[in-house]
Order: sequence, then structure tokens, then C-alpha cells
Amino acid sequence: MFLIDISSNIWSGGPSSPQILQTLNHKIQFNMDFFDEFKIWVVLICIISQLGHGFYLPGSYPHKYVVGDQLSVKVNSLTSIDTEIPYSYYSLPFCKPPEGVKDSRENLGELLMGDRIENSPYKFNMYTNETEIFLCQTKPLSGEEYKLLTNRIDEIYQVNVILDNLPAIRYTKRDSYFVRWTGYPIGIKVDGGYYLFNHLKFTVLVHKYEETNVASVMGTGDATDVIPTGGKSGSDEPGYMVVGFEVTPCSVRHNPESVKNLKTYGKYPSKITCEDNTVNMAIKENEPVSFTYEVAFVESDIKWPSRWDAYLKMEGAKVHWFSILNSLMVITFLAGIVLVIFLRTVRRDLTHYEELDKEAQAQMNEELSGWKLVVADVFRAPSNPGLLCVMVGNGVQILGMAVVTIMFAALGFMSPASRGTLVTGMLIFYMVLGISAGYVAVRMWRTLFCGDHRGWVSVSWKVACFFPGIAFLILFVLNFLLWGSHSTGAIPFSLFVILILLWFCISVPLTFVGGYFGAKAPHIEYPVRTNQIPREIPPQKYPSWLLVLGAGTLPFGTLFIELFFIMSSIWMGRVYYVFGFLFVVLILLVVVCAEVSLVLTYMHLCVEDWKWWWKSFFASGSVALYIFLYSINYLVFDLKSLSGPVSATLYLGYSFLMVLAIMLATGTVGFLSSFWFVHYLFSSVKLD
Repeated sequence: MFLIDISSNIWSGGPSSPQILQTLNHKIQFNMDFFDEFKIWVVLICIISQLGHGFYLPGSYPHKYVVGDQLSVKVNSLTSIDTEIPYSYYSLPFCKPPEGVKDSRENLGELLMGDRIENSPYKFNMYTNETEIFLCQTKPLSGEEYKLLTNRIDEIYQVNVILDNLPAIRYTKRDSYFVRWTGYPIGIKVDGGYYLFNHLKFTVLVHKYEETNVASVMGTGDATDVIPTGGKSGSDEPGYMVVGFEVTPCSVRHNPESVKNLKTYGKYPSKITCEDNTVNMAIKENEPVSFTYEVAFVESDIKWPSRWDAYLKMEGAKVHWFSILNSLMVITFLAGIVLVIFLRTVRRDLTHYEELDKEAQAQMNEELSGWKLVVADVFRAPSNPGLLCVMVGNGVQILGMAVVTIMFAALGFMSPASRGTLVTGMLIFYMVLGISAGYVAVRMWRTLFCGDHRGWVSVSWKVACFFPGIAFLILFVLNFLLWGSHSTGAIPFSLFVILILLWFCISVPLTFVGGYFGAKAPHIEYPVRTNQIPREIPPQKYPSWLLVLGAGTLPFGTLFIELFFIMSSIWMGRVYYVFGFLFVVLILLVVVCAEVSLVLTYMHLCVEDWKWWWKSFFASGSVALYIFLYSINYLVFDLKSLSGPVSATLYLGYSFLMVLAIMLATGTVGFLSSFWFVHYLFSSVKLD
């Protein structure tokens, strides 16, 4: 408790450090005699240091720069919504840094997303405005380089530059408002000619560093430590933090004679006028290109924790709320049907059945109809029971990964400030949740075979390899297309090896651990006995699978609005950050899938169709079919500029992988809810 008291004092601006230490010593003396002074100092220093940085999220600590500190701009892959194939920045004839091209450290998520962050020749000095800075003059463009540049301009490729982890933003005026873009185009085609943006006007927004009230704490002996306050060795010089990064690209024709003797970072001899609506630098074969830039620092009221607001502004909050209200209406409608089934139909029949004496029950058994007639067949094992168990196990794993990932993202622990953390987190959560996949699949296997634990090793192995194997096969095929295009989106062979090692060293063993516990856990006992001879299913007026496929429209109705924003984020280069809305939509989707499958299972039982196992899975899992059709619609009408068969194949391949994961997750929800419903329904019926 004494630690809690101290932390509350620090946050509330309470007593000074000496008073806190005095209070600490008193509490140690009376309450914690077993601690020595050295340990208390260490604990105190750790607590204060953690509280001093407790405001910031992981991976997003502020960096203070004093006037004159060097700022280095980095470049990411060239991207285009026209092809969806990223390329390296230095695949084009751009200026290279004098010290050579160096890759930045990248995490697993960045590599999988095709990010390749490298250093650039652009360098600034904090709060030092500079103009007419010469970078370099390229060699005369060869025919191949000219063709590559013009192709990239035709395909609307964007250059992505980064300063202090902030991507550059470009603003363009359209009518009476400004449109925000990330990055800037390589060039533009005007009247049949190709013009290159070879002069960049950078604007860096800075905010004056605000010192915190946390005092430096000094220990004694081996525990000496000082709480860092930022800046250079505790200097009193004013410090600044980067809170914004804007770029304006220009096409400027430089005088070849003026740059002949200039070196990198030299001063261009004449004034460079950067005009948005004017292009002058036409690229031609066998002619060099000169690159220049300028930078201006502007003090801003934007505080460091709010610097990502400009990137995370996602319009359409009312649309998100409309989507949620629409989902709630669907849930209410289905909940009403479920309520009628439980309270009016099932409860009424069961109550009436229990009130009869044995003789009347025997007579009534001969006149039974509907779901009561399939009591001896409803728990008959389905066809392909092993595949069903494997798919349910994988569905639990994928659904758990989605819930945990979106929850962490909604809480801000997977911010766009930390590139690749979302994909990395998904992989980690998926591997760890292999234990739940193995447990559910093996326990369901034992339930289907009345407690027989034989074969649980085979089931665990299939669970560990089913979805990851399909995903690996799809990614491997798509990777060949990216390798052939020399794209940075291609997963390096070394990364493939790392993924396989993670798969077999973490995911597979955890799945076997879950399977072991599932084999040891008691199986779910059926409430009624199953006859040896299956009951014949009466002919139906309409195909039962038609209802199953149609049932997917209701879950699709709960998420199709949010799906548009997700697709735009993935394929249109926009930042998606409304994870709070997404988490609510995910919960609503789970509820709708459970209700849809439950209602449809009851309808099948009422027409004496006892083969409900797979139908309950696909009743909710069929939402994946509509998502895939929506993906094709999005490709045709929203990504109509997508060029080339390679781009379309990549889009369809990734879409299929996403749809497969959704089918397994939603199908699992439907199956488990139906299994619970059928077990509950027939556990109330006692028949000999």
C-alpha cells in the first residue's frame, strides 16, 4: 500500500521528493521490516521512472531536439493504388545519400506489409530554415530508366517520406476545401509529356518541449540513477518536438550550367520558385535530372500526443453509428425469434410433455411430430467429423486472435505510430492461441466419439496445419508473382524460413499442449441415446442448403458498412483507426451469427432433418460468400483503375485468404451456439 500512496502523491502534485522519501522510510520501518534500504531505493526509482513515462504508449516516446540538431528523413516503399505492388525507392534514378543506402530495422509486420524503410539524402537542422539546397544531378537517363520513370508516373506511384516516424502529408485544394494525401506523386503527365517532381518544399511543425515536474532522483551506493529529462546532457537550451511533417512537390527546370560544380547540400545559385500548378521539368532520354529541396520550420500549438490526429481523421462517424444501429435492429429481430422459440414453442411443449403420465406419454410418442421425432438421431455423428473438429478448432483460434487484436488496438497499444505492430500482434496472438484450438478440437472429437481419446494426436496435428498450411500455400504462390515483379512486397526467403520456424516451434507445440488437455478433459455427454439405424429424413419442399446460404445475408448486413472502410484502408492507402467501432461491430457480428445458426438449426429439426452439424456451421459461415462477392464488386467498381493481371491476382488471393479466415471464425460461432442449443433442448426430454 505504501507504493500506491507514493504514486498517488506524485500524480497529484503532492509532497516534494524529500517528503515522499521520509514517508517511505516511516512506512518501511513500521510495515516492511524485511526490506533493506537498497531494495527500496531500486523500487522507488523504477516506479518514478515508469510514472514519468506512463502517459505514452509503447513505441511512441517523444524525442526532444535542440536548435541545430540534425533530423534525418527516411524513405519507404513506392506505393500505388493503381497496381497495389510496392517498389523500392531507389529502384528509380533518385539521389542517394552520401554515406550510402542503409536499411532501417524493420519488424515482422513491416516486412509482411511490404514496407522497406531506408535512409535518404534529405537532412535538416532543427529550427533552421534553408532554401535552394542542391542534392545531386543524375546521370543522363538511359532508355530503360526513362521507360521505368514514365511507367511509374502512369501507374500513379507515390513517394513516401518519413520524419521522426511521421509520414509526410500533402494538401491539395479542391474547390473550397483541402484534400489530405500521404506522400507525393513521382510526377505527372500533361499533354502527352512527362514531368518529374524534382524539388520538394518541406514544412516541419514543431512544438516547444514542456518539462515535466518529475524531479531527478539520485540514489546512493550501487543504486545510483538519474531520471532522464531529455535534451543534451540536461542542457537548458530550448528543445522542440516534431509534431507535423508536410511536403509540397514541384517540377522545376534547373540550369545545367549552374549545377555543374555544385556538391551535395550546396547552395543553388538562383532563387527557386515552388508553384503548385506549374510544371517545368520534363523528363527526356539522355538528359540528366537535378534534385533540390527547401525546408521551413513552423512552431505549432499541436502537442506531441496529438500529432497523429491529422493522419487518423476518418470521416463518416455518423455512418459508423448507422452501421451499429442497423446491426442492433437485426439482433433485436433475431432475438425476438429466439425468444419465441424458447418461451412459446419449446417450453410449452416440454411442460405439456412432463405433465402427462407414462401411459399418456407412450400414446403421445406415437403422435409426435417435428423436432421430437429426431431425438434418437440428433446426436448421430456427422459426415467427416474430423474435418469439422479441425475447422472449429481453427475458427476458435482465429476468432480469439481477432478479438484480442482489435481490443488491444482499440486501447491504443497498436497505434500506426508503431508500424507493423498490428500484423505482428496478430501473428503472436494467433500462435499463442493454438492451445485453445487444440483443446476445443480434441474435446469436440472425443464428444463425437463418446469419450474415445484415440486419434487426438492426429486431430491436433491437423488443427496446427490446416489454416496455416492454406495461408502458406497462397502466400507462396502470390510471392512468386511479386518476386517476378521485383517488388518490395515480396516476402524474403529468410522471412519464410522464420515464419516456418515460428509455426513449428511455437504454434504446433502449443496446439499439441491444448490437444493434450482436451484429451484429458471430460467429454460432453449426450442427454439422449442414439439408435443404431438412422431415421429416414422426409423429403423437403425446398433444398435445405438454400436456407443455409441465404442465412449469411443477415450477418453480412451487420458488417458491410464497416467492411467498406476496412477495404478502403487496405487497398486505397488510408489509415484505419476506428477500432472502437470495429470492436463493437465484431461483438454484434458474433451475436448475429449465433442467433442465425440457432434459428436455422431449430427450423431443420422441426422438419425432421437431424443432419444439423454442418448446416449450423455454414449457416453463419456463409457470410464469407457474400464478403467475397463484395470484394469482387469492390474490385470492379472501386478499384477499376487496378491494372494488370498480377495486381488482380494479388487482390483476389489476399481476399480469398481473408474470406477463409472469416468463414472459419463465423462458422465456429454458429456451430458452437447450435450445439449448446440442441444439447439444452434434448437434455430436457427424458425418453426410454
